[in-house]
Amino acid sequence: MNESLASCPVVIDIPVAWGEMDALRHVNNIVYFRYFESARITYFEKLGLWEFMNQTGIGPILASIQCRFKIPLTYPDTVSVGTRIPRIEEDRFLMEYRAVSHKSQTIAAEGEGVIVSYNYRENKKTPLPEELKQRILALEESVTKGLQSPNNALLGSRTLGK
Repeated sequence: MNESLASCPVVIDIPVAWGEMDALRHVNNIVYFRYFESARITYFEKLGLWEFMNQTGIGPILASIQCRFKIPLTYPDTVSVGTRIPRIEEDRFLMEYRAVSHKSQTIAAEGEGVIVSYNYRENKKTPLPEELKQRILALEESVTKGLQSPNNALLGSRTLGK
């Protein structure tokens, strides 16, 4: 695995498709957001979020997302997309994304998304359930054990080591 993805508990590989390129002969900017989405959904699957949502009605809703493009991607290539959650607040968390090109072995893009806890039965924002916070912390600590002690965790303003 690329060293720049070592702090990400979820990493997926996505082949660059020919049809993702635009008239300027590089992967169109919107595609990076699809890459991030795929990594985000995989992260949620590892949390068991869909089952939790079916039981409680509480799930994620994307409030904002941004991307910083570092290098253009082109076909043929494969991209490893890693994601991590460095901060958890009362009703939301920050998810970071990193896309690394296999061909160039460099970071192609980095991004962040704010995901809010949402009660889909009541159609309103809700505090992030403690059970989900604990699942996130456990997944994050699976890659940060050597970087930081669990006693350094501050829920409500939790920041994990990069």
